[in-house]
Amino acid sequence: MSNARPFADLTVEKLTDDLRELGYIADRGLATSILISLKLGKPLLLEGEVGVGKTELAKTLAVMFQRELIRLQCYEGIDTNHALYEWDYARQMLHIRSLTSAELSNNADEQLFSPKFLLERPLLKAVRAGDACVLLIDEVDRADDEFEAFLLELLSDFQVTIPEVGTIAAISRPIVILTSNRTRELHDALKRRCLYTWIGFPDAEREIEIVRARVPGISERLATQVVGAVNQLRQMELEKVPGVAETIDWVESLDAVGASDLNEKSAADTLGAVIKDRDDLDYTMKNLNDIVPSS
Repeated sequence: MSNARPFADLTVEKLTDDLRELGYIADRGLATSILISLKLGKPLLLEGEVGVGKTELAKTLAVMFQRELIRLQCYEGIDTNHALYEWDYARQMLHIRSLTSAELSNNADEQLFSPKFLLERPLLKAVRAGDACVLLIDEVDRADDEFEAFLLELLSDFQVTIPEVGTIAAISRPIVILTSNRTRELHDALKRRCLYTWIGFPDAEREIEIVRARVPGISERLATQVVGAVNQLRQMELEKVPGVAETIDWVESLDAVGASDLNEKSAADTLGAVIKDRDDLDYTMKNLNDIVPSS
């Protein structure tokens, strides 16, 4: 694996500024974790509430460094066929038909189970791409213990083992971001192979800055009103607490209907942008006057 250090001259300040130019507002703690991950070539595990910008960070880094984003969306029951590789059975069958009887009897398995018949899934694609990509392993907490164990070789040595082929190692390491919404506790073995950062809800000042960066042209007044209302919602006993993504959605929805002010009427018209649960919606509508200024 290459020992090149492409991020040797990068600083926390430069990284923070570059992220901000692309609309991603990172505090110093997060920017420092990203910088260490880049310089050491270690995966970065981001845990936090839904909608606080974990996935968006990987997308932004891909744009910043002009690399392909390779995303593995985890879910319950995910396995190597979806994450790493599958065999191209159609091509294998065509190859069998092209072989003579003698060829079939000699090293048929070696011919059929060779790298040229592999169908790349995200992890194998990332290993082969190396530092030309950003690998996002999204919502890893949705996968099971077995899949977590499978990831350990990849995260430690950035290589994967395919029984019929052997070990395939990356020539150079990609940027690797894992995200978790902490629906379950991840195992220590996985955490030890990563740098860890918790991303919580930003304070009001930073959330206003995030909103104005992501929704250019929006007034500071409207951004402040919406952030204040969302912070009120986060204090309520809701099933699905709105994240920063919902704050941005709400501002964009208000802007789309031409609302320059957040009041009970404009909030009621656009509440579906920030509240994503029916019971929460009913509860919020009943308490709207406690969340936003009166008309």
